[in-house]
Amino acid sequence: MLRRQSKPGQRCHSGAQARSQRGISLLGLLFWGVLLAFGGVVIARVIPTVLEFYTIQRVVDRIAAANPATVPAVRAEFERAQQVEYSMVSISSQDLVISKDNEKLQISFAYDKQVDLAGPVYLLIKYQGKSR
Repeated sequence: MLRRQSKPGQRCHSGAQARSQRGISLLGLLFWGVLLAFGGVVIARVIPTVLEFYTIQRVVDRIAAANPATVPAVRAEFERAQQVEYSMVSISSQDLVISKDNEKLQISFAYDKQVDLAGPVYLLIKYQGKSR
């Protein structure tokens, strides 16, 4: 077995060159951890408002497909749906804009949702939709 002898002052590496270490520092880890936590909080607070919007959209589409004869009938149907769907709290039947377009019922709505994030910081989301 041959052994390689090193000269004085020279390091002996077993086959591989010394590589510089790569990775994330403790401060980088803390920064990304805080950033991901904040993003998670924002997403957790926004998701219920998005689900509420899609619930309202689904109810409005269902009412428009039924094609009620009068505006009060549309509002009454929306109020009935609101009693069943407990998540629809941002809009009332009076906020619906009801019109006829080529003998087809069009129901549109718009509302703002304010989500508190932390202390005096709020996120304002503007939702707008109409029947298909």
